[in-house]
Amino acid sequence: MSHPRRSAAAILVLASGGAAAGGLQTADPVELAPVEVSASAEDTQRSSASEGTATAEQLANRPRLRPGELLEIVPGLIVTQHSGDGKANQYFLRGFNLDHGTDFRTTVAGMPVNMPTHGHGQGYTDLSFVIPELVSSIEYRKGAYYAEEGDFSAAGAAHLELMNQLPRPLATLELGEDGYRRLLGAGSGKLGEGRLLAALEASTQDGPWTVPEDTEKYNALLRYGFSNDAGSWSVTGMAYSNRWTATDQIPQRVVDSGQIGRYDSLDDSTGGDSHRTSLSLDWARGGEQSETRATAYFVDYDLDLFSNFTYFLDNPVDGDQFEQVDQRRYGGLGLVHERHGEWLGRHMHQRVGLDLRYDDIGEVGLHRTAQRQRLSTVREDGVEQLSAGAWYSNGIEWNPAFRSVLGLRADHYRVDVDSDNAANSGKDDDAIVSPKLSLIWSPLAKTSIFLNGGYGFHSNDARGATITVVPGSNPPEPADKVDLLVRAKSYELGLQTRPLPALQTALTLWQLDLDSELLFIGDAGNTEATRPSRRQGIEFSNYWTPRRGLIVDADIAWSRPRFDDGNPDDRIPGAIERTASLGVVLNDWRGWFGGARLRYLGSRPLLEDDSERSSSSTLVNLRGGYAFSPRLRLALDVFNVFDREVNDIEYYYTSKIPADDPLFPDGRDDRHFHPAEPRAVRLGLTAYW
Repeated sequence: MSHPRRSAAAILVLASGGAAAGGLQTADPVELAPVEVSASAEDTQRSSASEGTATAEQLANRPRLRPGELLEIVPGLIVTQHSGDGKANQYFLRGFNLDHGTDFRTTVAGMPVNMPTHGHGQGYTDLSFVIPELVSSIEYRKGAYYAEEGDFSAAGAAHLELMNQLPRPLATLELGEDGYRRLLGAGSGKLGEGRLLAALEASTQDGPWTVPEDTEKYNALLRYGFSNDAGSWSVTGMAYSNRWTATDQIPQRVVDSGQIGRYDSLDDSTGGDSHRTSLSLDWARGGEQSETRATAYFVDYDLDLFSNFTYFLDNPVDGDQFEQVDQRRYGGLGLVHERHGEWLGRHMHQRVGLDLRYDDIGEVGLHRTAQRQRLSTVREDGVEQLSAGAWYSNGIEWNPAFRSVLGLRADHYRVDVDSDNAANSGKDDDAIVSPKLSLIWSPLAKTSIFLNGGYGFHSNDARGATITVVPGSNPPEPADKVDLLVRAKSYELGLQTRPLPALQTALTLWQLDLDSELLFIGDAGNTEATRPSRRQGIEFSNYWTPRRGLIVDADIAWSRPRFDDGNPDDRIPGAIERTASLGVVLNDWRGWFGGARLRYLGSRPLLEDDSERSSSSTLVNLRGGYAFSPRLRLALDVFNVFDREVNDIEYYYTSKIPADDPLFPDGRDDRHFHPAEPRAVRLGLTAYW
């Protein structure tokens, strides 16, 4: 196993010490375009009770096992992992098992992260390229009430903004159990007429798994920003590389019989490697009554992923391992213009926007493999996908206690699939119009009532829109096509109030309907049109700041997800029903800092008839530290403090292993799980200049 120790010098010199190189100085900061980082407790211009903004102060000392857990700042959202740490996380929110991101839109520095027509899953969202210390804020929304939110946002959206500069250069060394090592160097300073931010990160770990994960991850970031008469500009370059060995989910029967342990693997060659580079440009220019913003981006991405979920069910000789490939380049443009004015003597806030995106997918493929060697190809495609969205939002303050926000969005998608089977090649296009409406009544100075309704959508895999025959079938079997765009409808009634000066409370009742949970089954290369669904729920969230630097939050969410077609077997497998979290963050008290979080993920149905259910899980994570001086601080993280044997994910399906009873030649139905990591301790030392 290789470790990034040799990268330490480069990290410290290039990033932390970079403020003294190449004419880079730490004096005379240049002001860039302001980033809205107001704490959610101070946000008085919300259009729903379930939106908010988290600041760097709120994020800084939350214990965090992996970068994707940044999204757990969204009340009710749970992040887990069902394979190696190079793979996108598993997300749960509002009655959804969101898989790796479908129905939850995520952007970083204005760049969309969700990937349509992805080799592993539609809307795939991998945040491993994010350096958590550089996130300045996370703006989140739930529901389909926002005209600016397009594809994948039916359940919600989160927008991560990055820092333009750091107060001081820093270098961090973290060490932990199971081979965990992490080095981070970052710094910023004046360069020419602007400011340059640079950061490098390198990390490795084996994890608690019997087959070491041997993760080797590298991240780099350069961001340059400046202001002139034409506006405020920033250019951001990011690079990410990761390789790992994964321990996939394992069958409960094999663990119960003592043949393997909880952290063992049935295939020691699963895992993968992934790479991502990006370049983005942000521009903003404002006047007294208006502002215009633009974002342009280009991303080069590839993933090579090896998995084995059924072991020897389909191929008793070589096993069922398969390889999923995604190689693409995508780019796009986002434009927003907003203007404040009056209409009939009432304040009016208008916004109009345009979103363009083009994905050139050189290869999206599925191959049968053994020990990462290809045996055959299930299907291999090249895809071109173009999407365009235009939207308009109009907010009017009718009187000091009542305002409305009316929105309208129109989206058009066009895809061109070039398949290795000509019968599955083809073109398709689809369009959808999504109206939105929010009504906000504030009968008291610190209390608002929100009524929201809107239409949204998510796209389906382009391959599912052109398919005609089942890949690999002989003789050819007909396959059903799916619609390219799937309609969603959502409604919400919310109350936001401040019963105490430092306490903000929100109560929300919501409903979300999907015309059809249409899926492309990436593990099989086929499509499956599932049934219409309805999700209903209640969320109760609290945010309390009893003193400066001390933050307490508590959230409870309950959901009722059901298929909605009259069939008595109406449970949605994997759909979340109950979550809760409680957290405390202390940013500074006489040099001490830290945080504690309790997270509860409730039991979920694994089959439509609810005859099998997952177990629930409760985890507690802690972080504590001390600043010995303004230049040196030490932090200790403890994950899964009580060493609970709980699971990150559970499924129920058919699999087969050589040791199975011969009476089951076609495999056995069983619960399959991926365990949460046992208690782990990490120690970090950070130096500042």
